[in-house]
Amino acid sequence: MTNAKPVSAADMQWRAGDLQRALRAIAAEHAPAALASSLGAEDMVLTDTILRAGIPIEIFTLDTGRLHPETLSVLERVRERYAYDIRVFRPDATAVERYVSGLGLDAIYRSVELRRRCCEIRKVEPLGRALAGKGAWVTGLRRKQSVTRAQLPLKEFDPVYGLWKFNPLAEWSEPEVWDYLRRHAVPYNPLHDRGFRSIGCAPCTRPTAAGEDLRAGRWWWEDAQTKECGLHQRPAVEPRVERSQRE
Repeated sequence: MTNAKPVSAADMQWRAGDLQRALRAIAAEHAPAALASSLGAEDMVLTDTILRAGIPIEIFTLDTGRLHPETLSVLERVRERYAYDIRVFRPDATAVERYVSGLGLDAIYRSVELRRRCCEIRKVEPLGRALAGKGAWVTGLRRKQSVTRAQLPLKEFDPVYGLWKFNPLAEWSEPEVWDYLRRHAVPYNPLHDRGFRSIGCAPCTRPTAAGEDLRAGRWWWEDAQTKECGLHQRPAVEPRVERSQRE
């Protein structure tokens, strides 16, 4: 958890109201929409907004089979607080077994390619199933999370899944995220209190040290430019979009 000074009540009220309006518009204009939740701090802001306001956006998460127990505990805390079951998608067991038996459980450390292949099996393929039939998906990505997200738009057309992708927290700061969670007493992953500012699979995540970037603890053995799992890769050239998609 960040110890930065909280933002003003007026600014936070404006942020929260703007977020709720944005999510309502997404639900109304792109049904059925879904929130792809990592169960991290940003996604808990979105989860709280959606469930407290009764916005018709489904919430799902990807259980890769290698998440921290603390991360999975958030599912029960959401159930207790909001009487809502987050939908869980898991990787294909045969594909996981083939990878592990052929390359080893921790082949991720040997090369970027092998790490990305693991992410492909455990995260990207299940995401495709989760988004099937959806009109749009919502994420908790922010521009200040990493260099790979510095140009993150609020709205973009995802050519891979063929639907609109919304990043309504793109302009939020980390202090704003935590101010929201505190003000609304939102349940969150206890690992955040132990120095984990960005949380993924257990073997791919460590706490960050003072002065490090927010995502320095993710795939820390790789170069900063490669630190994405494939769920949010953006094309180098903006894809051509039909007029009806741009409007």
